[in-house]
Amino acid sequence: MDYLNAFLCGGILCAIGQILIDKTPLTPARILTGYVVCGVLLTAIGVYEPIVKWGGAGATVPLLGFGYSLAKGVEKAVSEQGWLGVMTGGLSATAGGIAAAVVFAVLMALIFKPGDKR
Repeated sequence: MDYLNAFLCGGILCAIGQILIDKTPLTPARILTGYVVCGVLLTAIGVYEPIVKWGGAGATVPLLGFGYSLAKGVEKAVSEQGWLGVMTGGLSATAGGIAAAVVFAVLMALIFKPGDKR
């Protein structure tokens, strides 16, 4: 059942993103940013936690999940370090994902020839 819930949750989030791409003039970069911000806001008001409990990886892996991780990192760091945690918590909670993105981007740039489409 966990696999089905993750599939449904991730699929719904992706379908919403696809609808936004198809039906609005928003660029993919704005949709990406909007998803991360929505993840932070929904976590801050307590709405995203039940979605994570139901959807598991389907809720934590997509971009909303990155916002969720940022918010949870800030929440934990603030409780441990005070206001300094506002600046450090989100980055320390998501450092693994950020580092992986940078490493894979460099590897792909080395393997393939980056450049403008002609």
